[in-house]
Amino acid sequence: MKPDLHDQNVAHSQPVEAILQQYSVKPHDGLSEEQITRQRIQYGLNTLPVAAPNPWWKRLLRQFHNLLIYVLLVAAILAGMLAEWLDMAVILAVVLVNVLIGFIQEGKAERALSAIQSMLSSEARVVRGGDHTVIDAQELVPGDILILEAGQKVPADVRIIESSSLQCQEAALTGESVPISKQTDAVDVEAPLADRRTMAFAGTLITYGQGVGVVTATGRHTELGLINQMLGRVDSLETPLIKQMNIFARYLTYVILGCAALLFFLGWVRGYELAYLFMAVVSLVVAAIPEGLPTILTVALALGVTTMASRHAIIRRLPAVETLGAVSTICSDKTGTLTRNEMMVVSALTEHQAYEVTGEGYASEGTIENWHNDDDALLWMTRISALCNDSTFKERDGVRIVLGDPMEAALLVFAERAGRSNRRLTPEWPRLKTLPFDSSHKYMATLHGYQDEQGVEHFYVFVKGAPEQLLKRCETDTDYWHNQIAKQAQEGRRVLGFAMCEVNEDTVLSHETLASGLRFLGITGLIDPPRAEAIQAVRECQEAGIAVRMITGDHALTASAIAAQLGITHADHVLTGADLERMSDDELIERVHDTAVFARTTPEHKLRLVQALQAHGDIVAMTGDGVNDSPALKQANIGIAMGKSGTDAAREASEMVLTDDNFASIVHAVREGRTVYDNLKKAISFLLPVNGGESLAIMLALIFALTLPILPLQILWVNMVSSIVLALALAFERGERDIMQRPPRPAREALLSGALLWRITLVSALFTIGIFGIFQWASQQGFSDGYARTMAVNTLVAMEVWYLFSVRYLRRKSFSREGIKGTRPIFYAVSLVFVLQLIFTYAPFMQQWFATEGLRFEHGLLCIGVGVLVFVILEVEKFLRTWLQSRKINDAQAHG
Repeated sequence: MKPDLHDQNVAHSQPVEAILQQYSVKPHDGLSEEQITRQRIQYGLNTLPVAAPNPWWKRLLRQFHNLLIYVLLVAAILAGMLAEWLDMAVILAVVLVNVLIGFIQEGKAERALSAIQSMLSSEARVVRGGDHTVIDAQELVPGDILILEAGQKVPADVRIIESSSLQCQEAALTGESVPISKQTDAVDVEAPLADRRTMAFAGTLITYGQGVGVVTATGRHTELGLINQMLGRVDSLETPLIKQMNIFARYLTYVILGCAALLFFLGWVRGYELAYLFMAVVSLVVAAIPEGLPTILTVALALGVTTMASRHAIIRRLPAVETLGAVSTICSDKTGTLTRNEMMVVSALTEHQAYEVTGEGYASEGTIENWHNDDDALLWMTRISALCNDSTFKERDGVRIVLGDPMEAALLVFAERAGRSNRRLTPEWPRLKTLPFDSSHKYMATLHGYQDEQGVEHFYVFVKGAPEQLLKRCETDTDYWHNQIAKQAQEGRRVLGFAMCEVNEDTVLSHETLASGLRFLGITGLIDPPRAEAIQAVRECQEAGIAVRMITGDHALTASAIAAQLGITHADHVLTGADLERMSDDELIERVHDTAVFARTTPEHKLRLVQALQAHGDIVAMTGDGVNDSPALKQANIGIAMGKSGTDAAREASEMVLTDDNFASIVHAVREGRTVYDNLKKAISFLLPVNGGESLAIMLALIFALTLPILPLQILWVNMVSSIVLALALAFERGERDIMQRPPRPAREALLSGALLWRITLVSALFTIGIFGIFQWASQQGFSDGYARTMAVNTLVAMEVWYLFSVRYLRRKSFSREGIKGTRPIFYAVSLVFVLQLIFTYAPFMQQWFATEGLRFEHGLLCIGVGVLVFVILEVEKFLRTWLQSRKINDAQAHG
């Protein structure tokens, strides 16, 4: 069953008198000191609990909790026991570098709970003991009489008992994109959070009007506090890559320890000296562990972060880069992410004709199609849109910023597109009186004077509001209009009605005088239109096998219509918050994959939806901007917060922040995430065979009682210098051409697939043959062990260089002009390794440290030739494997 986080708050469904009686309070008197003390003891301060962050030293120590680190530490201790102090120092330096990288990678501590705390208001104006006073908001208690005014942040959950055109912006809590008008009349007890118009909730903003309310919940008992508790119960998930790397590290450790134990036993049976055996074990451990892998992992992720930042996606935690590449479902909010977050009039209907309105958002450019000033009703509607309006625009950096209601802003633009701007009409039609919008009547009316060409003064009342309310006051064909209103609603549009009448100069503007006699002019349909780039992005997601689901606090019809315009598959499959309330978790899991749109959802619903998708094994990306989204953002495999419109709470609960609030930026990030994962697999495919070849060479030497072909320090040189430099070049590789045509990789897919294991085994065998073959050849030619080992190390590096060109393309041939030429990072890496190997081989101080000797020119060419031979063998193998796979596919299609 769904989590029962709290008893249902029913204050919204109770009459004002019952609420006042419950707290034994009168609006003009407020609570007494005795009542305040009693409530304070019962409910505590009006604050939210904040978890203490982990201290830095705990995060640092946590980096040592890794099996591969433990094995390296044991190898360092063994080297120290043998008085091989240089070997021990180098191994410990490798451990320290990896620990520091992990410490830096972990990043900032979680601050979501403190971000929610900051949403509460700092002060509150209350009535206490018969006096109006301003107190610290944390001193509020249930039963306090709170004065509410425009511009104020609501400090607690409040039951409205008086409202004068009171409106609240609740997008951060409910997802509702426009301000909500507040009322005093009780609503249904089952009303979803967004429809509880009798309540003002903690953390929301009063945008218009005034009111008085009774505090019904404070601190952790508010809706904001319940989200805070929910967020605290959600554990952050490990990313797929981190899980895979942990499994990989565990099995690799078992293999290394098993091989080391076997070698030690065989050597002991053969009667080798313990010092020699310990040194051989240290060599094997150092050879087998890919010390450079943590560095490559961090650099590849950091490069992904940099690239994404240039595409408006800021990654807050490094592993989240790779998680994006595994995403199979994106749960997106509607407003501002998939849509422009700019209300827009898209249609206008009069009794005679329907009109389409063109243009983009709040830009004044656009037209009313097929209108030539011959429809008198539409002429009046455009005037009313400009004049019966309290909103304005402000220019900021060339962008129009709305001051006021977004729907009124859309009407101003509608009038501008008809050539009737507010600025031009206001001097001709001065406003004389105003009847503000209120939730009980649901309309706004203004009285205007107008002087005609003959100098005669006329007076007109302009009215706009809910068409159902206006139709009651007009003589018109109500059946026709109700039918048209229903059609607009089915297309997800918000509908506004327009009416007017000419009156006398001494007319008193009141609801009573407007009870009848109005002329109904028509209606407009408004939507928050989809972003053009979001439509393309949704198409790309679906081509990449990623399901897009819309989770919004908006109405079901509006959400479904927008989803259809975006091209979301199964856009007509809608579940509402009420539907989710009736479902058990098992029922939700069964239905969630067949549903594309979830409307009128609460924070708890969003959390359950993410959990239901994850129960199917989905890797879920969740977008959000409000505090209501925080629990789901934290639960998701990757939470994506909005940078422009989002709250601090949403950003702190997320792994990624979109600086442009644009869904299309998520798709760019997914592409980059897939590229990062591909490059990591290439790096692993590159590093493991190097370690495997070194390990096998040491094992063969010990088993067959031969001289070690490479010393531990020489192995560390290869692993920590040349291998890392070359593997780093793979982190800069561009995404393959078909990267967004592949389905998401399964969440439980092993890091080492069967094909990759075969590749690693084959290349390890080739490297072993190359190392051992060159060492034995040099020894048989009468060269010293130091000279033979120098040839072996250089042969190993040459094989690495040529294998780098092969591993760049795992799916297609590398023997091509593009493959051999490589990229600029490849050129730089190969050039640097060549110079480093010259220093390693010929510099006297390096010869002293690493026991190397200068090579003859022809022997250097021989080392390079072995590398070329390995490249040719691998390209032939890649060709044969691709040919066999295509034959299998063709045979399957022929028999299908």
